[in-house]
Amino acid sequence: MGSKLSGKDLIKLGFPKNNSINIALGQIHRYRKKEKKSAILEEAKEVLLMPQKFKNHGTWGKVAEGLIAPVEIRKQELRNLRAPFSIFGENEIDASAKEQLYSALKLPIAVQGALMPDAHSGYGLPIGGVLATEKAVIPYGVGVDIGCRMSMSIFDLPESFMNGKVDKLQAILQNHTKFGMYETHDRKMDHELFSRSEFKEIPLVKSLLDKAYKQLGTSGGGNHFVEFGVAEILGEIPGVKLPPGKYLSVLSHSGSRGLGANIAKHYTYLATKQCPLPSKVQHLTWLDLDTHDGQEYWSAMNLAGDYAKACHDNIHYRIAKALGKQIVVTIENHHNFAWKELVNGKECIVHRKGATPASEDQLGIIPGSMTAPGFIVKGKGNSASLNSASHGAGRLFSRSTCKSSFTKSEMKRVLKEKNVHLVGGGIDEAPMAYKDIHKVMKLQDELVSVLGTFTPKIVRMA
Repeated sequence: MGSKLSGKDLIKLGFPKNNSINIALGQIHRYRKKEKKSAILEEAKEVLLMPQKFKNHGTWGKVAEGLIAPVEIRKQELRNLRAPFSIFGENEIDASAKEQLYSALKLPIAVQGALMPDAHSGYGLPIGGVLATEKAVIPYGVGVDIGCRMSMSIFDLPESFMNGKVDKLQAILQNHTKFGMYETHDRKMDHELFSRSEFKEIPLVKSLLDKAYKQLGTSGGGNHFVEFGVAEILGEIPGVKLPPGKYLSVLSHSGSRGLGANIAKHYTYLATKQCPLPSKVQHLTWLDLDTHDGQEYWSAMNLAGDYAKACHDNIHYRIAKALGKQIVVTIENHHNFAWKELVNGKECIVHRKGATPASEDQLGIIPGSMTAPGFIVKGKGNSASLNSASHGAGRLFSRSTCKSSFTKSEMKRVLKEKNVHLVGGGIDEAPMAYKDIHKVMKLQDELVSVLGTFTPKIVRMA
């Protein structure tokens, strides 16, 4: 017997001469190639005899599915008519973002869509795009940074607490936050999340455990940030036991780091193999939630979302500890994720790619820029927007345009005018890169109510 397992070996075991052999070889090569051939063949024989037993198995689940009810792979065609949709702030949104939504609305799985006033073009769904689908999840509809989110912690400390402490607060951000692909904390912390079954049962996720452990409590590059600022509570906020006033707060924006990026890449690849689409919309390939890969992605996506929250919690814990103060309340929300929600009385998968969940009375954070205020909001449950709102001001200029159009001295002047101290950050994230957040908020009056604001004072970026 040769050392490398082949299709002939599986045929000898009794595997049918169909795609189940290719699936088995792919799974073995991806996850079990370092193991003995004899041991793998022994397992493969058991899968062949009792596929039901292996239906949700990390390595063999997809093979079992191929033996029981093979997934039909056929090129998908777009519908002629779009699913229903709404656009908020249409005049502020570029044509390419609208075209991306229009294409998504023609997918055979599309049920309803919406575009938020901060929208701009992206990969697959536009940033600021919301799409409800039937029994299917689109990895690029969620985005590469799964569970990218906002988190704001408020301290029972007045705005005046910051007086004369800029250097101290700046040092806390410098010493207790880490950004980008390679920075990690010297003192790592454990988390109950690392004991989750997904890290044991899904081979890809298992291989990412060490990376996730090292990156806990860190932030990505680009537009991700951690900042000290002033939260102004304008009235009563459900669950917030603080009277109206101005308080020291920490606001962070980041996602699921390498864990989420690798999950997105892997399952997008699998989706392209199972659901070929015309080149114009190839980034919108989906996974059927009734398949092994669809269920596995759903589990991995939810894990990545919980990991993103754990990262924010860890960041805020480190900062609160350095301050020597207790957090009174944290307001938070994902804005790159997919949820199972009712749409017109039917359960759908609602993708929000750069959109804030805004169901009735749901709290959320919509940031501005490093010099513009963010907003504490409460959702109004507008069904036309699929219970969603913008996730920020939205970009006015691309990163490359910023680099060629603005200078560091211009950026410094704007920061000085707004009395904002910046640690890190680049021209591509200049305040001028973003739309007017006040205009964006006016365009979504029917989506959210404003309960408070956040004004940045000390900003830390990559």
